[in-house]
Amino acid sequence: MTDTHPRRSALRRLLVVAVSLASAGAGLTVSGILSAEGSSFPSAVPEAKCGPGARPETDVQGRVPQRDYDSGRVKRGYQCNTRLVAHHGGTGGFKTLRYTDRRGHTCAYYDSTRTFPLDSLFQVRSGFGVIVLDMSDPARPRTTATLKTPAMLSPHESLLVEPRRGLLAGVLGNATTNVGILEIYDIRDDCRQPKLLSATPSAVLGHESGWSPDGKTYWAASSVGQTLVAIDVSSPRSPRQVFRQDGVNFHGLRFSPDGRTMYASNISNDISDGTFPGEGLRVIDVSEVQAREADPSIRVLSDLTWREGSIPQVAQPFRRAGRSYVLQVDEFANFGPTSFADAAVGAARIIDVTDPRRPRVISNLRLQVHQPASRRAAFNDPGASSPVGGYAAHYCSAPYQQNPRIVGCSMIASGLRLFDIRDLTHPKEIGYFNRPVDSAAPLKAGANALSQPAWDVKGRSVWYTDGNSGFYVVKLTNGIGQLLAR
Repeated sequence: MTDTHPRRSALRRLLVVAVSLASAGAGLTVSGILSAEGSSFPSAVPEAKCGPGARPETDVQGRVPQRDYDSGRVKRGYQCNTRLVAHHGGTGGFKTLRYTDRRGHTCAYYDSTRTFPLDSLFQVRSGFGVIVLDMSDPARPRTTATLKTPAMLSPHESLLVEPRRGLLAGVLGNATTNVGILEIYDIRDDCRQPKLLSATPSAVLGHESGWSPDGKTYWAASSVGQTLVAIDVSSPRSPRQVFRQDGVNFHGLRFSPDGRTMYASNISNDISDGTFPGEGLRVIDVSEVQAREADPSIRVLSDLTWREGSIPQVAQPFRRAGRSYVLQVDEFANFGPTSFADAAVGAARIIDVTDPRRPRVISNLRLQVHQPASRRAAFNDPGASSPVGGYAAHYCSAPYQQNPRIVGCSMIASGLRLFDIRDLTHPKEIGYFNRPVDSAAPLKAGANALSQPAWDVKGRSVWYTDGNSGFYVVKLTNGIGQLLAR
């Protein structure tokens, strides 16, 4: 594989990424009108028009100002074209997953910790590990198991369901990296009681991950550990490593439908522009690994960056009218030479990857509070000044990969945000749901929506977790739920 960046010393790489994650290029021009400040930041999307039952925000799009805490308004929460169906627990992490087993049981899985053991005091009430919920009645989630094996106590961002084969997997990780124990559970027969199939050190190190679409390869990326590993799980009881690359700094890993092209969120090791760690999207040919060729190699097809980037998190693939796209989200804000109040928020964007050698950004999903002037004004709101939180994004998802018309994003202090993407070049916000916490406890102020949302298409609902308050089932109302129809 040919790397597009010069190799820096291992010590410098580890120092740069460890500082950035623990505290937390030439690119193509993005489409859209420049912001009113005259910068090259793309504009915020149009605000949602709230129907009956709304408890709307009181400031710019996405902001929960200090005055709402002072007046007590924050305790009522904020919702627009949504309503609460159910709430469970009091903590949450980075993934909310949904699966229906072959007997018809539907389950939810969510990790209960953001950074183990820092959340331990809050987990005492809600439970440690990965929480398993019976969602037969979405209005009454019921805990049926709690997975407390080593990787499940702290899977960080690696927890994923493989729907074809009914496998749940995660790697022991944390905000930097950790011992790469890969654990695989069988959930196909009874999703309510996952069965541990294997626990092996095959992932080398841990942080983020991805499944190949056929469910036969689990990929692990370690970020600070600088490793990318492909693991053959054709036999989930006996995983075996089939590819390893050192010296790369990737976050989430997602794939084209045939599994031959990887969309890697590339944190990179290049800090030549004075910012770290952000970079962009790297598109990689992994066909030799997918085909199980002997001594496989992988090949970079393209790199894409964007000026307003922060830390690339994941690029979720989808298709529309015969073309291929990814919904790329950046987490947090960039860590650059300016003050954190002035740091760029990457938020999210839609990228056309039909030609994997020439990907291009076609639109952006940003809130007004992500814009530079609004960010500075809101910097002292509860929870907003955290370098690993505040008004920024973390995960987005679409309800399915073929022709989605709606996407949801967990945007930390701004809660769950819903966007209409029928016009891919002009997305707009159509709803939101936010439950900030009014607390003096460290790490508990405001909202902390970090998880990848899961979708109940038939129920016209979305599930997500807030690290400060737990698991939510949210109904889409006032007609926006119709966008879930296939």
